[in-house]
Amino acid sequence: MSTQDKVIEIIAEQAVLEPSDVTLDSTLSDLGIDSLGLVECIFAIEEEFDISIPFNANEPQESDFDISNVAAIVAGIDKLISEKV
Repeated sequence: MSTQDKVIEIIAEQAVLEPSDVTLDSTLSDLGIDSLGLVECIFAIEEEFDISIPFNANEPQESDFDISNVAAIVAGIDKLISEKV
């Protein structure tokens, strides 16, 4: 399963949606994910990919991790995975 598919699966589960309802252009707020849901998504993604996401839930705008939409999240995760090697 690709990073993109797994991330979409995690986000869909958090949003209580089908993965087919989540597009790369979807924002988390479009999907009904609030700040608590975002934190739970981040934890699930970190656990799934064994990475640490540089995200501060208290100051999301100060974070180096782009959560503007699903595509940005996938790109950020791919970058973290590649840096981990």
